[in-house]
Amino acid sequence: MYKIFYQDRIVFLTEDFAEAFRHNYGLFYKYFDRHELQELLRLFGFLTRIKKLYIFYNDLDHLFREFISLFRLLPAAGGVVRSNTGKVLVFNRRGKWDLPKGKIDPGEDAPVTALREIREECGIDDLVPGREITKTIHTYMLDNQPVLKQTTWFDVRYKGDENAVVPQTTEDITEILWLPPEELGMILGNTWLSIIDVLREAGLFRF
Repeated sequence: MYKIFYQDRIVFLTEDFAEAFRHNYGLFYKYFDRHELQELLRLFGFLTRIKKLYIFYNDLDHLFREFISLFRLLPAAGGVVRSNTGKVLVFNRRGKWDLPKGKIDPGEDAPVTALREIREECGIDDLVPGREITKTIHTYMLDNQPVLKQTTWFDVRYKGDENAVVPQTTEDITEILWLPPEELGMILGNTWLSIIDVLREAGLFRF
């Protein structure tokens, strides 16, 4: 199954109609061709009260290729940054709590991008890359063009002073916090669904 975030909504690509229909609510569609799929996504964009869209096809890889062909692809990387005290870095960007991430530049690999974005967005160095946590896929509009961003997330340790952070205001970052894992619930009401998924996969949320 593929999970694609549409801001506060989700599109699932799956082979198993019966299982998804049995346990979920939302809009269900059996894939036919790319043109119809494009119309469906356009319609879903207007049906804002429907939070989940399930698209079925017996060849899941083919369905995913057809889906991503409708977008400009943008690979990215980011990090869940933990300090020596075990606190987790979060920041406020454009009114939403978020994690450091950004697009992969030519010649970079994902771990290098993750560290660079943390340095640029948070003003800190002395970072130690760790394991890959997960990948997320989300879509948005950029210059009136639909973009699909696939972000690879890494566990990153910060060995420096928590007070050394400097928000990158040119990227609209206004506040940086170090939160103990038990206090991360404070961001739940004002963050992206994809960020909740990342923190869950990192073992920081238990629901």
